Amino acid sequence: MQMTFYFSDTAVLLFDFWSVHTPTGMALSVLVILLLSMLYEAVKMGKAELLRRALLALPRSLSRESLAEPEEGGTGPAQGRWFRYHVGQTLFHVVQVVLGYMVMLAVMSYNAWIFLGAIAGSTLGYFVVYPLLGRG
Repeated sequence: MQMTFYFSDTAVLLFDFWSVHTPTGMALSVLVILLLSMLYEAVKMGKAELLRRALLALPRSLSRESLAEPEEGGTGPAQGRWFRYHVGQTLFHVVQVVLGYMVMLAVMSYNAWIFLGAIAGSTLGYFVVYPLLGRG
């Protein structure tokens, strides 16, 4: 296995069945890695949006009364909403970690085309998705 970056139309990416031997196969593989990188950026933005909503769901006052446990073991509407946002953020985090490791392992094939696809996907994903963060 080569341990320096090289330009080639052959590579094995992530799994044995993802073996590339043609220029067309490499172009499609670069496109897949580009889309995975863009999806990674979109998930990162979604996680940030959920954090913003979770913070807005917290009570505005941090007085003893608002922090006290509700009577009869129930949960208040703000606490339930915050918990749902937290579960959503956790799921987004798992997806983000899986996508990040997949892209990282693909780049570790040391194929320069795959590396450029990951960089281009991250750049395009950031450019397209992050202007949407302030909206909502």
